[in-house]
Amino acid sequence: MKGSPRRVGAALQIDRLETVDRAEAEVVVRCLDGPVRLGARFGRIRGEVPGTIDLELTRAIVYGRSVEALDTGLTALVTLRGAGVHHLLPGSLAGGWQVVEGADPAP
Repeated sequence: MKGSPRRVGAALQIDRLETVDRAEAEVVVRCLDGPVRLGARFGRIRGEVPGTIDLELTRAIVYGRSVEALDTGLTALVTLRGAGVHHLLPGSLAGGWQVVEGADPAP
């Protein structure tokens, strides 16, 4: 559709949950498919039925500094807000890591 912003893929690997409540989670992640910008929407956990989550990236901190986007390979503390935060699980060598997938709005 002409005039619509181009959407690109976004993927974050969940490493550790810092805090979780009903509406948001602070999570340590590794960016697998970036850049992932603030406002990115995640609607799927890899390997699960789509629609399990509907989360928005609302904050990202890298080395103690707030950033607007995460590049591939970066580890960050992020805030994900929306439906389904209770589905997020911490990763481990034995159990593997969850990956949330979604769309990143174009700059």
